[in-house]
Amino acid sequence: MAIDILLRLMLFAVLALAQILVLNRIQLFHCATPLLYVYFAITFPRNYPKWGMLLWCFALGFCIDVFSNTPGVASASLTLVAALQPYLLELFLSRDSDEKAKASALVLGFGKFALLAALLTFLYCVVFFALESFSFFNWLYWLECVVGSFLFTLVLILTVESIRK
Repeated sequence: MAIDILLRLMLFAVLALAQILVLNRIQLFHCATPLLYVYFAITFPRNYPKWGMLLWCFALGFCIDVFSNTPGVASASLTLVAALQPYLLELFLSRDSDEKAKASALVLGFGKFALLAALLTFLYCVVFFALESFSFFNWLYWLECVVGSFLFTLVLILTVESIRK
C-alpha cells in the first residue's frame, strides 16, 4: 500500500510539473491547450477508495489552479472526473476481472482504454472551459477550445499510455 501511495505521489508531481512548466505555455491556434493531468484521474485502480480519489484529484487540480491562475476551475473539473471515473471504469471492466485492475491499455485493451480516456477527457474539457468562460456569449470560441484541447489532450494521453507499458 505504501508503494502505491509513493507511485501515485510521483505521478502527481510529474504531471503537475509538466503541466505548470511546459504544457501551459503551449497553445495551438490560440485555443487548444494540452491538459495532460487528466491522465492522473483516469488511471486509478478499480477498488481505490472514492474519497481518496476525490482528495488526490482535488489536490492536483488545486496545484494546477494556483500556478495557472484559474481559480477553482481545474480543481472542480478534475474532482468531477474523479467522482465519475469508478462508474465508467466498471462499464469497461469485466465482472470477473481482478479487484485491483487498473485503467490501462494493458488491462482494458487499447480500444476500450481509448474510449474511456476519450469520455473522461471530453467531460473534463467541457466542464473546464464552461467554468472558465462562465458564459456562452462567444460559443464558437468555447467550442473550438473544447474540441481542440480534447483532441490534443487525448493524443498526449494515448501516447503516454503506449509508451508506459
